Amino acid sequence: MPPLTHALARGAFFPRRARHGRLSAALSHRFISTGLEELDASSEEDIMRKSISAIAMTAAAIAVPAMAFAYPTQPITIVVPFSAGGPTDTVTRLVAQSMSAELGQNIVVENVGGAGGTLGAARVAQARNDGYTLLLHHIGMSTAPSLYPNLPFDPTTDFEYVGLVTEVPMVIAARPSLEHETLADVIAWVQAEGEGVLYANAGMGAASHLCGLLFMEAIGTQMTVIPYQGTGPAITDLMGGQVDLLCDQTTNTTNQIRDGSIKAYAVTVPDRLDSLPDLPTPAEAGLPDFSVSIWHGLYAPSGTSPEIVARLTEALQIALADENVIARFADLGTAPSPASDATPEALQAKVVSEIALWGPVIEAAGEFAN
Repeated sequence: MPPLTHALARGAFFPRRARHGRLSAALSHRFISTGLEELDASSEEDIMRKSISAIAMTAAAIAVPAMAFAYPTQPITIVVPFSAGGPTDTVTRLVAQSMSAELGQNIVVENVGGAGGTLGAARVAQARNDGYTLLLHHIGMSTAPSLYPNLPFDPTTDFEYVGLVTEVPMVIAARPSLEHETLADVIAWVQAEGEGVLYANAGMGAASHLCGLLFMEAIGTQMTVIPYQGTGPAITDLMGGQVDLLCDQTTNTTNQIRDGSIKAYAVTVPDRLDSLPDLPTPAEAGLPDFSVSIWHGLYAPSGTSPEIVARLTEALQIALADENVIARFADLGTAPSPASDATPEALQAKVVSEIALWGPVIEAAGEFAN
């Protein structure tokens, strides 16, 4: 028997699953019957060639879909465009752990800080669009176009949107020795002292920077702004009394408020928080039109396939429904985004609307980088 014929007889050209059960029997019966019927008209070699061709086509049809959805097959990196230990880093690590379990691959969190989050975002914008380099960024994706005239990426075209992750409330806080007891008292003091009040933030484009801009606009008074390289040093100096005020995310301030290391006056969202129930809302504290929260989203480089984006969105939604993630977020004063918001469409709408919202605020403040 020729080698090719011998191989076919042993089933070498059949997919592994096709060698057994009903599919194997059906294929074998089909080709044996075809061969008998055409024996008088065709040579054995022609029959064998047609059979092998049909089997190869069947195998290819089975294999291609499986290969198309073979993702992920290696570890994934999520870039956090801020330093380790900050609120965005904390959120990312909690979500990454749960997503890793769902995807069956390790997820490495890499901190690429600098320039208000734009360095890390630019790196992901320029990365291969194979689904193995992602970005978890906050509201800075919408403020960067106004803050950075020479921004090296476009948030609306250089990324594929995966979904919203969380929307973190903020807290207006002060050094523990500040004698004022209510936010109304603090506002009156700031308006009287003006630039004699030292306001700390974590640097250009940070959440604390943005909240400070809105707060000063709301009360019509400019404070002296002290920028730090990260939230950690800013809070450390607030605790030590080197600066007076800071507005930052609950993910970064809740524990310090609870243990008395810093003094808090109000949350920055319309409803009180279960994690800090004694803090009034802006309306209750005398700032009815003041509201700001820091949303976070997950992104992939532009051109990432729809199948990969869909798989990432699915894994994100499963992670955000994880009881451990929900509990840990609650400890930090926030909550995971609902499944209806953890979608590409919701994140895209958020980015576009927030670019329009923050542009005039930043323009009025006249604060720009590079």
